[in-house]
Amino acid sequence: MPDPTEVRAIPVRGIPEIGRRADLAAEILDACARQGDPLSAGDILVVTHKVVSKAEGRFAQLAKVRPSKKATAWARKHGVDARAIELALQQANRLVRMTKGVLITETRHHLICANSGVDVSNVDGGASAVLLPADPDRSAARLLSVIRRKTGLHVPVIITDTFGRPWREGLTEVAIGLAGMKATRDFRDQRDPYGYKLHVSLEAVADSLAAFAGTVCGKLSRCPACIIRGFAYEPGRGRARDLIRPARRDLFR
Repeated sequence: MPDPTEVRAIPVRGIPEIGRRADLAAEILDACARQGDPLSAGDILVVTHKVVSKAEGRFAQLAKVRPSKKATAWARKHGVDARAIELALQQANRLVRMTKGVLITETRHHLICANSGVDVSNVDGGASAVLLPADPDRSAARLLSVIRRKTGLHVPVIITDTFGRPWREGLTEVAIGLAGMKATRDFRDQRDPYGYKLHVSLEAVADSLAAFAGTVCGKLSRCPACIIRGFAYEPGRGRARDLIRPARRDLFR
């Protein structure tokens, strides 16, 4: 493993509103060039899932959603939009918890998150909801491929979403899609500086980089992409789904 070095997170500003079938890679590359930060060898591109979903047409018009009795009762009790709750239930593979005004589901991607990732914020003022990409790892691979074709560079891509965390207050960005690098860094069976052999140290690199990017992009700055520069990633066929703990090793299922 290389010695620690300086790592930078560079927000990509000036990306226009992304619509259905937009060339997202081209829009990001153009924005990078305009601000004087073109992608270079060794960079990692972090992109919020929302612009990916918009480009892929993963919208739902709330006016066309007919809430079920379950969604309507829950929404009335907790003062939320029954149509968004209905979408969350439809997008769920499994209902994990529905209590105290919080709806936690397992999505079809096997992500455990609030409301199946259905989001009404930063879309169009409340008329529509954005759903998660159908296959975030495939979406990341597609972006990587287009960027390679346009620039000749291998730039790993991380697609992020905002998750809450058990036992911890606040939200943070996590990787839900990945291509071009390994999702984890494995220190197991290595020895620390004192000679102790490590047994469980598997670093969630993709999640760490997602959270790092989130600190500079913010929630209200209309900045859906970030360049990570200077991080010595491990190339490989990594996937964000590699970060999902198998049920057989999950103590909370």
